[in-house]
Amino acid sequence: MQYRIMKNNFRRFRGYILLFLLLLSSPAFSQKQVRENIRNGNKEYKQEKYTEAEINYRKALEENARSANAAYNLGNALYKQEKGQEALEQYRAAIDNGTDKKKTALAWHNTGNVFMSAKDYAKSIEAYKQALRINPQDDETRYNLALAQKLLQDQQNQDQNQDQQNQDQQKEQQQDQQKDQQQQQDQQQQQQDQQQQQQNPNEMSKQNADQILDALLQDEKNTQEKVKEQQMKQLQRKRTDKNW
Repeated sequence: MQYRIMKNNFRRFRGYILLFLLLLSSPAFSQKQVRENIRNGNKEYKQEKYTEAEINYRKALEENARSANAAYNLGNALYKQEKGQEALEQYRAAIDNGTDKKKTALAWHNTGNVFMSAKDYAKSIEAYKQALRINPQDDETRYNLALAQKLLQDQQNQDQNQDQQNQDQQKEQQQDQQKDQQQQQDQQQQQQDQQQQQQNPNEMSKQNADQILDALLQDEKNTQEKVKEQQMKQLQRKRTDKNW
């Protein structure tokens, strides 16, 4: 009876040891799986099989959600598939969980590339600056920063020119509307004058009366000038007919 108790205790103790060893080996096994999934993803990425690479990188993150390498590589695979917003989320995770400064700088650099592709040059400039603060020796980041600054300036100039064009166009439209309104008013006035003339054919419009009056005054002026001219001629003749 005593032997059976000791045997049962030994079996129980052996079970505890196996469980303890399993718990110790589980993190190591998990990290091994992470590395293997990342390697498989890298192979697919090099072959430009970005969807397959994405799957492997996601498997790595399932094993270790704080893997900066898996997040960074997943961001690259998503960026290649033109999934910019998802790529930004993974780069952000790589930055937050990363301990390697160079890899963190690369994550910022690629963040800038995503914003550059979206023509959000202001945000790309900030991302490149973050990368250079961590790795000032990165010439490629420095070049991209200068390019983003130039493109932002061009974009701002273009926006200003577009605003000016819009203002000029609005001004022209307002002027055209005013001309149209004036033409409509003139046409309405002409129609009213015609209607009045049709209703009272014997009555003369003020405009016509003014025109006739002006013509009469002009004729009278011309007549007076002719009379003066004749008088001057007669006066000159009298002077030349004087006896010697």
